[in-house]
Amino acid sequence: MIRVVLPEPLRVLAGVAREVEVHADAPTPAGVLDALEARYPMLQNTIRDARTGKRRPFVRYFACSQDLSHDPPDAVLPPEIVEGREPFIVLGAISGG
Repeated sequence: MIRVVLPEPLRVLAGVAREVEVHADAPTPAGVLDALEARYPMLQNTIRDARTGKRRPFVRYFACSQDLSHDPPDAVLPPEIVEGREPFIVLGAISGG
């Protein structure tokens, strides 16, 4: 199981706690998001564009203190994430002046 930490707005939308667990078919960001959207369909089109599959501009992914937001969606996640020792973090970025 892969642990996923969601930002507050997505937690409220999905009706879940801060952290959820998913079983990803592939140990990649895309695999985790596929599993997350399958388990919580209301999250479809919130983290990534449903048509293109690309990450939304103000959403970031982190794992083991590393920003994975610009890595390829099929890049293999660190073993700590795959083994459930560390969470895959979805974070809403903040912008403004």
